[in-house]
Amino acid sequence: MKTTLFTGAAIAIVTPMNKDGSVNYDMFKKLIDYQIENGTDAIVVCGTTGEAATLTVEEHLNCISFVSNYVKKRVPVIAGTGSNCTDTAVFLSKSAEAAGADGLLVVSPYYNKATQKGLIEHFGKIASSVDIPILLYNIPSRTGLSIAPETIKALVDRYENIVGVKDATGDLKWTGKVAMLCGERLDIYSGDDNAILPILSLGGKGVISVLSHVAPRDTHDIVEKYLSGDHKGALELQLKYLPLINALFCEVNPIPVKEACKYIGFDCGPTRLPLTPMDDANVTKLYNELYNVGLARTIK
Repeated sequence: MKTTLFTGAAIAIVTPMNKDGSVNYDMFKKLIDYQIENGTDAIVVCGTTGEAATLTVEEHLNCISFVSNYVKKRVPVIAGTGSNCTDTAVFLSKSAEAAGADGLLVVSPYYNKATQKGLIEHFGKIASSVDIPILLYNIPSRTGLSIAPETIKALVDRYENIVGVKDATGDLKWTGKVAMLCGERLDIYSGDDNAILPILSLGGKGVISVLSHVAPRDTHDIVEKYLSGDHKGALELQLKYLPLINALFCEVNPIPVKEACKYIGFDCGPTRLPLTPMDDANVTKLYNELYNVGLARTIK
């Protein structure tokens, strides 16, 4: 029987940093507790928003182990373990399983631009190396390729622990075809906060969210309201947050969300190069949108 890792809103959590660029584990604790206390349904660590690309392997594994141990099964912890090197992805995935992660988020290999056959072999080798559930992660804007719906079906047919996909394609035709081919054997999660409702309408189970950093309860409620039949209430919340969502992505993620965290009481520090501090005009725009929805707790 297929495992559903979570239903609702998972946070694609930032990796808090000290001023010197080291990981700030004390702030990690505060952010995790705040999220769980305010309805977040799962925590995704070391994903795109967590700056996995610029963490060392040691830091990457330490963050997964720390979050898994600190959460203590209060909610599922899903570890980002993707790589454009299959052997590295296998190593990270096995290590995350050993560290206590409840599931894995595995992005398609970037830069190499594998064929669809290559993707099947890549994901298949990872799936065969672990027993915990896996979410595939399709984000063509960052990886340079898209996982074809037929490829996802082939993987679901072969590997029981491939149970879902994070859809950051921005292409509802793609989403619909995946839903049609895989049905209830695959859980679909929006990878874009501005597309939660469209993906839920195609049978999705929730969202892996950046917005959750600043509005965890309402992000959870968008999904809960929709799935419980309160479509109007869900729509009102989705539309309420669209201007803030746009501001959270006015520069490359996670630059804006780390800035936003400062104004709700969580100084998560700088991003690592090549990500740079946010442009002043965009900081003002972001702050104003936080203020407009009543989230800014400190003055810019």
